[in-house]
Amino acid sequence: MEQIVNRVAQSKLVTIDLEDFYPPGKRMAIDIKDWLIEGLLLREKDFRESLKNHPWEQYQDCYVALYCSTDAIIPGWAYLLVTTYLTPVARKVVVGNLEQLETILFTEIIQQLDVSPYVGLPLIIKGCSQNIPQNAYIQLIQKLQPVAKSLMYGEACSTVPLFKNK
Repeated sequence: MEQIVNRVAQSKLVTIDLEDFYPPGKRMAIDIKDWLIEGLLLREKDFRESLKNHPWEQYQDCYVALYCSTDAIIPGWAYLLVTTYLTPVARKVVVGNLEQLETILFTEIIQQLDVSPYVGLPLIIKGCSQNIPQNAYIQLIQKLQPVAKSLMYGEACSTVPLFKNK
């Protein structure tokens, strides 16, 4: 009887799973419309008072996205002022929705990624991840393509070839 050989395990293929880089921590979104008069008008004195009385400790060690769900015209300083309250407690604050928050987090992660372990290797970028924004895969490809022997997408058993260095 012939022994079954796992050729994938014996190959130089390296799988990169962006979920391995997913920063742990709660994600929260703050809709600043709740601090506007009728959700539309920002009156500075009232806005500042609302911020002063808000329970900021609930954002301890969280990643926070600031947005406004109404068509209110929000002056730029308003987001800055909210950020001054969040900075002592939150891990990260961005203006945008939760998807934009994830994109910014992964942009920072990928920018800091050391690609030296991947030089000259065939790489598989694992797909089907739940919490990874599509833009993160694009950025990862751009970071790895100059150094990789080849790039594929999917699982080791069924990949889609993306790039082969000549």
